[in-house]
Amino acid sequence: MTRLEHLLTALRKHYGPLPEPPSDLFTLFVWETLSWHATPKKRDAALAALERLRVLTPTAMGRAPHAKLDAAVAAAGPYAEQRLKALRRVVDAFRERPDFPTAIRAPVPAALKSLKGLTQMGGDSGAYRVLLFAGDHPVLPVSASVDRTARRLGYGVPGRDFKQTAKNVREAVASELPPTSDAYRQAYVYLAHHGLTLCKQADPECPSCPLKRDCPGRKALFASGGSGDRAARSPLEEM
Repeated sequence: MTRLEHLLTALRKHYGPLPEPPSDLFTLFVWETLSWHATPKKRDAALAALERLRVLTPTAMGRAPHAKLDAAVAAAGPYAEQRLKALRRVVDAFRERPDFPTAIRAPVPAALKSLKGLTQMGGDSGAYRVLLFAGDHPVLPVSASVDRTARRLGYGVPGRDFKQTAKNVREAVASELPPTSDAYRQAYVYLAHHGLTLCKQADPECPSCPLKRDCPGRKALFASGGSGDRAARSPLEEM
């Protein structure tokens, strides 16, 4: 078992089972749209409202009464108008491209190209989530929280921009993960969750972290005279 696999095992033991993003392609697009600038609680509330309306297919959403759809999407919080516009684009795209489920299972470069313009709210991370959870590709979506957690643990180095940094993180993680979609789904879910709960950008809770004994980022802070509690105000956050 590699070091990364040991770390992920520790995170699973600490947090217990965690939910994954939807595997149904259209539902995942909706989930992505609702996740943008929304808390998980509000996103899930909006998704549940859409489920109750039975509009989680392109045809059903395209026919849904605007007032009911607006009210359900509003449960995700601000930016409701932007979310609704994005959902309309997705509905139109599915009507124009009924081959989407096949297209996202093509080799990664072609699959990413087929998603161009549809995952702008989640950027490259959103596109890679679609490939991983709906397309069954063993790839790592690198969101801000995954990037932060992975690099603090020693996986990846800063690049000239976030896209290059994300590539560096993916390459570092790939060297220690089995090349299966299940392994990558678990890695994404637990690294992302850890980055949102304990390994936060501001005020990381290092003393409570189950990985604190094997975290190069935290060790670097102590070596320079820092502490777990002072990590919140260290330059580590800008890595």
